Amino acid sequence: MIRTQIQITEAQQELLQDLSLETGRSMADLIREGIDRLAANTPRVDRRLLVDRAISLAGRFSSGKSDVSAGHDRHLGEAFK
Repeated sequence: MIRTQIQITEAQQELLQDLSLETGRSMADLIREGIDRLAANTPRVDRRLLVDRAISLAGRFSSGKSDVSAGHDRHLGEAFK
């Protein structure tokens, strides 16, 4: 295991101590379980998949403008007025 240091509020520390006494588990074990639960319940998207999807869209649409790469700042400014 990797040793780390975190800061928690006094209320969180008191809650952890109480849970530790009630369950007979260490505070560190309870924190690890909390991290595992958070990770299991947080949707994650593979970054490589996002990059591949973005690349697959490149060149599929036409703006009808011939100077987009040279005038992209101007075009964005006009689009977001």
